[in-house]
Amino acid sequence: MLILPLAALPFPQIDPVLIEIGPLAIRWYGLGYVIGILFAWWYGKRLIANQRLWGSDGPPMRAADLDDFVVWAAAGVVLGGRIGYILFYDFARYLDNPLAILAVWQGGMSFHGGFLGTTLAMILFARSRGIAPWRLFDVISAGVPVGLGLVRVTNFINSELWGRTSDVPWAFVFPNGGPEPRHPSQLYEAALEGLILFFVLRVLTHRFGALRAPGRVAGAFVAGYGVSRIIVEFFREPDAHIGYLAGGWLTMGMVLSVPMVLVGLWVFARARPRVPDKEAA
Repeated sequence: MLILPLAALPFPQIDPVLIEIGPLAIRWYGLGYVIGILFAWWYGKRLIANQRLWGSDGPPMRAADLDDFVVWAAAGVVLGGRIGYILFYDFARYLDNPLAILAVWQGGMSFHGGFLGTTLAMILFARSRGIAPWRLFDVISAGVPVGLGLVRVTNFINSELWGRTSDVPWAFVFPNGGPEPRHPSQLYEAALEGLILFFVLRVLTHRFGALRAPGRVAGAFVAGYGVSRIIVEFFREPDAHIGYLAGGWLTMGMVLSVPMVLVGLWVFARARPRVPDKEAA
């Protein structure tokens, strides 16, 4: 153990604050969320504009609908993510200090909470516009992994949510993670639930006509994220105030992700094209 720090990679000195003007500070963490939401909006509009992806029925919504949904999505991500973190991960601390709930710039966002918040926002918005909810789920899900990957990279920049101690050649000694080298689990997540999941969904939409089967893309996204998260949890250090739930390996992230895998697989399996391509032609 004494020689492990010598083999670790130097942690990059990147200021978590991108720009600071007086009391106003723009952080990489917040910028990751903004770019992720804007990318999902832009990419969703590209999908809607591509008639070939939808078959004879055509796209189920207008590009203008996604313009209006951006605000709903932002509210669902931020409110759901914050409330989810409070309830799932650190309820006691926020109960003792309720004002800390507002300090979102200090971190403390839960993907599972953001997922639930955004899902609720999509259901309400779809009903208000007469859009089939599964269709909206599919369009939004296709672009979400990019934002997830960006936020995980900013977790790395913030030196938070680091991994378990390790002697792998690519381990880092995180500034606030103690002297031991650790897995850069944030980057593992960025690759799995960001880059790889995005390209898997891209293949489904552009090679296998998944958008013609309502729910298929959404199901693949939910199951894919759940599997990615469970894999990375084996390398990620659990929250200190929660620790392992059982067996020295089971974490809260795993517990919250298992239902996502099961529900995602069920949604994917039940999705059927509304009109078979050949019959429609």
